[in-house]
Amino acid sequence: MIHVGLSEIKCAESPETLKTMGLGSCVGVILFSEKERSAGMAHVMLPDSSLARSDHFPPGKFANTAVPEMVRLLTREHGLSPGSLRAKIAGGAEMFKSYRPLPMGSIGKRNVAAVKKQLEIFHIPIVAEETGADYGRTIEFFTETCSLMIRAIYKGERII
Repeated sequence: MIHVGLSEIKCAESPETLKTMGLGSCVGVILFSEKERSAGMAHVMLPDSSLARSDHFPPGKFANTAVPEMVRLLTREHGLSPGSLRAKIAGGAEMFKSYRPLPMGSIGKRNVAAVKKQLEIFHIPIVAEETGADYGRTIEFFTETCSLMIRAIYKGERII
């Protein structure tokens, strides 16, 4: 089991499993190749690195740096074909309901939109997702089967 912490990116090959916990408004992004049975996972906290207070931050922290870095790692260091990459995403919840709409929208929705924008830029199709709602998630990606297990308190387990 390879644990992916907040703002981290990690890669794995079959039969390894990638896991991240505590996805509230954060988004878990998995890029994988079914043919190669290899994958990368990022625990994305925020939509855009322009929000950074300094130039020094982990590339997994922001959607606009996490997706490009995962593509680089999987294609250059792990030898995957860019055309073989597929995505699964989970998270982006609105953990705390606001009584008035936020001017820029909830951070969870913004994170999901930013991840989708980056995947579109790299022409990576999203083959499964579970995003939004008002509850946190823990996810595990099994490289052997390319399945994503999602666990949530009071919601049970689902595989996408």
